[in-house]
Amino acid sequence: MQVPIEWLPAAGAPEQLILLLHGVGSEGAAMAPLAQALRAEFPQAAVLAPDAPHAFDGGPRGRQWFSVKGIDESNRAERVATALSGLHAWIRQTQQRLGVGPAATAMAGFSQGAILALETAVAEDGLAGRVLAFSGRFVTPPAAAPRHTTVHLFHGSADPVIPALKSHEALELLGVLRGDATLDIAEGVGHELHPALVQRALFRLRNHIPARTWAAALGAVPGLPTDIDTDTDA
Repeated sequence: MQVPIEWLPAAGAPEQLILLLHGVGSEGAAMAPLAQALRAEFPQAAVLAPDAPHAFDGGPRGRQWFSVKGIDESNRAERVATALSGLHAWIRQTQQRLGVGPAATAMAGFSQGAILALETAVAEDGLAGRVLAFSGRFVTPPAAAPRHTTVHLFHGSADPVIPALKSHEALELLGVLRGDATLDIAEGVGHELHPALVQRALFRLRNHIPARTWAAALGAVPGLPTDIDTDTDA
């Protein structure tokens, strides 16, 4: 994959790895505003935003992780699974190349990229310690919650493409399954990487202590909490 954004620390080895996955018909460079915010907040992190491997088949420009032509609930899971295979191999290669382990890796995706990030949390639990899903959804409701990946959900309340209800449902299900998850909703925001949601992502990364960390410190089995917040200033 081409990687138009690969920002490394000014000095020293990376302490974290943050991977940004763009939406369908877009490209890695479109994740620059989020990448810049993350770089400013975490100067010792490596921040990468690759281009999806396939040309967008719905327009003259852009890339896609999987085609959305003729997609429905009968074929969505298969298309996503195919996309995940190559993506996971690239993530492991990148972790090895930069010397950053899975626990210090975060995946952040928007729309189609968020779908891949969420499905990674279930299919490859622990490949990344954190998943940040902006305007995304699970392909199918997971049967079990990840135990080594914390899921942070971000959504605009007025999203016309992937309704915010999908994130509400994901949070509720992960809570039932005793997963570690949070949800932030920006009122009146549509299908976009809105600055209000970016700020909430920075807050979650800085302030949310994963339940598995608490459990290890207390020597207990985690009763993994979920959390929801609504941003009314967006």
